[in-house]
Amino acid sequence: MKAGSRFLNAVSAFALSASVVASGAGVSVLASASVAEAAVIRNVQVRGAQRAGEEAVRANLTIRPGVSFTNADIDESVKRLYSTGYFSDVRIAVSGSTLVVSVSENQLVNQVVFNGNRKIKDDKLAAVVQTQPLGPYSQELVNADIERLREAYSAIGRSDIEVTTQVVPVGEGRVNLAFVINEGDRTKIANINFVGNQAYGDGRLQSVILTKESGPLSFLTRKDVYNPDKLRADEDALRQFYYNHGYPDFRIISSDAVLDETTNQYNITFTVEEGARYRFGDVVVESTVEGVDSQDLQGLVRTRTGDTYDAAEVQKSMEAISQRVASAGYPFARVTPRGDRNFGNQTIGVSYLVDQGERAYVERIEIRGNTRTRDYVIRREFDFSEGDAFNQQMISRAKRRLEALGYFTTVNISTSQGSAPDRVVVVVDVEDQPTGSFGVGAGYSAGGDGLILEASVEEKNFLGRGQFIRVAVGGGLDDARSYSLSFTEPYFLGYRLAAGFDVFKSQTSSEDYYDYDEQGFTLRVTAPITEDLATTFRYTYKDIEYSGDGDWQTGLSAPYRALVEQGDFTQSSVSQTLTYNTLDSNTLAREGIYASITHEYAGLGGDSEFYKIYGRARYFHLLSDEADIIGSVAVGGGHVVGTGDNLNVFDQFMLGGRLVRGFENNGIGPRMPNGDPLGGTTYFTASAEATFPMPAFPEDFGLRGAVFADAGTLYGNDVGNSAGAVGTDMSWRASVGAGIQWASPFGSIRVDYAFPVVKEDFDEEQQFRFSMANQF
Repeated sequence: MKAGSRFLNAVSAFALSASVVASGAGVSVLASASVAEAAVIRNVQVRGAQRAGEEAVRANLTIRPGVSFTNADIDESVKRLYSTGYFSDVRIAVSGSTLVVSVSENQLVNQVVFNGNRKIKDDKLAAVVQTQPLGPYSQELVNADIERLREAYSAIGRSDIEVTTQVVPVGEGRVNLAFVINEGDRTKIANINFVGNQAYGDGRLQSVILTKESGPLSFLTRKDVYNPDKLRADEDALRQFYYNHGYPDFRIISSDAVLDETTNQYNITFTVEEGARYRFGDVVVESTVEGVDSQDLQGLVRTRTGDTYDAAEVQKSMEAISQRVASAGYPFARVTPRGDRNFGNQTIGVSYLVDQGERAYVERIEIRGNTRTRDYVIRREFDFSEGDAFNQQMISRAKRRLEALGYFTTVNISTSQGSAPDRVVVVVDVEDQPTGSFGVGAGYSAGGDGLILEASVEEKNFLGRGQFIRVAVGGGLDDARSYSLSFTEPYFLGYRLAAGFDVFKSQTSSEDYYDYDEQGFTLRVTAPITEDLATTFRYTYKDIEYSGDGDWQTGLSAPYRALVEQGDFTQSSVSQTLTYNTLDSNTLAREGIYASITHEYAGLGGDSEFYKIYGRARYFHLLSDEADIIGSVAVGGGHVVGTGDNLNVFDQFMLGGRLVRGFENNGIGPRMPNGDPLGGTTYFTASAEATFPMPAFPEDFGLRGAVFADAGTLYGNDVGNSAGAVGTDMSWRASVGAGIQWASPFGSIRVDYAFPVVKEDFDEEQQFRFSMANQF
């Protein structure tokens, strides 16, 4: 009795009521509780849960029979029940020793449809909204879905979208929900202006940023869509551009986007302050780590006294030093650049200080945003994994590698505190982009083969695995045909080895004499030596066949006739290539060198026995930073020597329009009396080119002009007793020409016209060449 009396008195003394407001639905719900602090109930009674079921309600309660509870438990239980989205009203009360939970259920959604949408398909919008069929109907959730739809349309440049809803009851507590969309007109970008820029014109800076002005083809590129996040990325791109071109004091004062509602167009203005341009002063390496010699690290520094200040080169120097020190057994060593500014002569001396950093370990690598590329493709670009020592320079190197893959529009790497002070979480945010492409190449020879075409399809991130695959088909009016298939696995057996194969088949015909068929395969593997240098090993097998009808051998010299009478040949060879690449961009290089040299030996069986060495180097340099005029020079050469009796025709080099424009692909060098190319044992080529933005076109339109001059020679012959062959002496050919290249929405398009100025009578000309490659 006394215990019961104490319980009732406690109920009376601590009775309370709590008011819970469901703000999203605009409904005020009163949950009354006459319960003592630290009270206990014996059972739970649920009322009104016809569809959800009593067990679903009980599962969301924090109150259990036989366990004491407080007002906080009642509040938490009410919040949990509302958070399920299945209830519009929740009341909890105590009746004696029973907890009574009364709920009113939301209607269920029977079907979700979209009306009025044309620019974004239903399946895309269904993935945006959270209201789903067979889920609860909640006005709060619907309002949030309307905002999500607005954001989705804003991303494609339709900021004036209007979204309303229609709710139709279908009985048994179910409704059909329709989102009615008025897509409106597409929001465009009328102008992108820069204020305060003196060193670079607006056109040059517009080519740096991602956002573009609206034009006739903007509906294909979608680069004229205003987005605040993209504007922030544009600010970063401008900073990096100036920092890498000698302006360490550059800053963006403001970036404003103003919408003209009368035209539904944005006007974007970047206000900048460039500051003075600096060069590097004295550059030294200092070390406070015992056992690390500063002089040994000096050769790793890429910054040179007198060069224009370049923040990217400073970063690469830090990475190279950090990697060398870590490999020497100091994983926690830290490299910090320290600048010594001289305002008088506008130089910045840089001291790279190597000291012992804090001990920190990578707890985990968290990858976000990749909808297509698989996680392991991203993880393998890092030189560390979970549990390894944390190194900031390795983060920068991984970011550069990920950006170079071409799989992503954006790559951002940040860090956060882990579960302990010495633990770091690395967060990688990426956004996938299309990585497939198709290409079309064409050439025309007025007096020879006529129109020549090649089409190709390639995917450099096959199935999101980072694998490369390419299929190409070519042909001409003279029954020439070519087919090829290439595949590359960039991380063979989990190592940084790019292994792959090529399968090919081609057929060409002499106008009057013979058919030439070639088919075979190549196995290859590429290994990096440094960040800029790589080596490739190949094995190639070819089957070659000459054939013809009737008197097809008539007119051929005796050695050539003896060659083709044998009919079928095989070639088995191994080769190695060294490639050096310091280009700042693989799409539009402005600075850097791309060079390769190959030596090849044939004689592992088959009918060919030779040793070849050949290579080519091309240097890019920005002739005018302000006008964006890019100059390049290239040189190449090769020599083959027979290691057996004689070389075959197909063992020798062929030279033409790919290296010396204005001529057919095999249009230069020794030839048989009937005009068929014989090839040569030695060749040299040289080329000079300048490209520039086309006048009267905005630079971000991507249209550039080119002027060039090419020269080359192919000579020598070791194909048996080739009596009657012409062009075996070292006679140079040269051509001059002009071209137009366009980074169009359809892909990169280039048209060249070249006119030979030095040639031989027997050379085959091809003045016009066309090529195109496109992303999909």
